[in-house]
Amino acid sequence: MDWRRFGFIALIILILIGVVVLVGGGEVSPTIIVVSMLATTISVATPLTLGALCGIYCERAGVVNIGIEGMMLASAFFGWFAAIYLNSILQMAPMPSLLVGVVAAILTGGLLGLLHAVLSVTYKVDQIIGGTVINILAIGVTGFLNRQLFFEQGSIFGGQVPHAPGVLPRLKIPLLAGSPIASIFEQQPIAVSAVVLVLVTHFVLFYTRWGLRTRAVGEHPRAADTVGINVARMRYANVIIGGMIAGLGGAYFTLESVPSFEPLMTNGRGFIALAAMIFGNWSPFGAWMSALVFGAAQALQINLQFFREQIPSQWAFLQQAYIVGLVPYLLTMAILTGIIGKTTPPAADGVPYEK
Repeated sequence: MDWRRFGFIALIILILIGVVVLVGGGEVSPTIIVVSMLATTISVATPLTLGALCGIYCERAGVVNIGIEGMMLASAFFGWFAAIYLNSILQMAPMPSLLVGVVAAILTGGLLGLLHAVLSVTYKVDQIIGGTVINILAIGVTGFLNRQLFFEQGSIFGGQVPHAPGVLPRLKIPLLAGSPIASIFEQQPIAVSAVVLVLVTHFVLFYTRWGLRTRAVGEHPRAADTVGINVARMRYANVIIGGMIAGLGGAYFTLESVPSFEPLMTNGRGFIALAAMIFGNWSPFGAWMSALVFGAAQALQINLQFFREQIPSQWAFLQQAYIVGLVPYLLTMAILTGIIGKTTPPAADGVPYEK
């Protein structure tokens, strides 16, 4: 990622943090506000980071994936359902139930990734249409099952939503106990795994044979085929891996953020993740930094609500959710217009390969 984009990202994050410090810094220490903004930014950027990594694996291999939204939504539902079924019906302890729920979410994402690979690689369906099918399928299936399993009389839960087993706890760091910056680093497991996956993805893509082959089939699949690389197999593998990462992002919504499921609860995060991937120029670190920008925009709204009692009356309009809630979507439109700089996708991105 070039310095122009990095400077833009740093500027936007500083502006958003500065807004909260300015309007809420009357009785609260600016240090507390800054720490709260940074901790919230890292947390809420988690599904965007994972969604962007899903897109990177898919598109670096030459498969466009706009079905990330549907993958995360379906994974959020089935991961949550597995957790509450084990906890309520089978009486499993909360923590093992949550961990099994995370595994179920990852597998759900992997299955939808497999579906997308079958449509795109084997049957060579238009990849935009294939991703749209996954989004529509996820919306319909999760909405239907949510009604039938929890709100219909005679369902397995008796028409009542059972008690959720809670959310994954924060990881404690003994060396930071009592420190004012502890909340920045003491994140929940999926948030920590998102950062780890950024590092792993960067290493895999640029320092391993697998990464070289992935980039080869995304840039020039015919040349890759002539040297013995199985283009279809590489595309299948990367799309499935991307789906599993999107599934982990879906688990964040119901197993780490809030212990419940609501229809359409991903709320466009999959599409924002695609914007983060594009702005990050299809690189793991670039996508992560871009996800942090969108996360900071969402953290702005959360922290303005958190410090609302300290906000002066002249800034009261910022309490309106529809005002600050527009910021992530305005940033998405600004980035996709290309005004921040041009991006270069993989040369064979979205092009089916005919052997």
